[in-house]
Amino acid sequence: MSWHDRNIVDERILSGKPVITGKRIAVEFVIELHAEGWTHDQILQNYPQLTEEDIRAALGYAAARLKSEEAYPLPAP
Repeated sequence: MSWHDRNIVDERILSGKPVITGKRIAVEFVIELHAEGWTHDQILQNYPQLTEEDIRAALGYAAARLKSEEAYPLPAP
């Protein structure tokens, strides 16, 4: 199952932020927990409605977004 199957964007849910399907938990929230040093186990323990697959889907979504981002060098000052 890909991250596409577990994440949705719906303007009626959390103002259109990407969320874990059926959970009303924003993908960015899951990513922030990881950035703050939370482990998968800590996330699952504190948010039992999430699954390991949900966490992987959030990370997959973030990776896909970064891959599609275009970067342009800034001119030297």
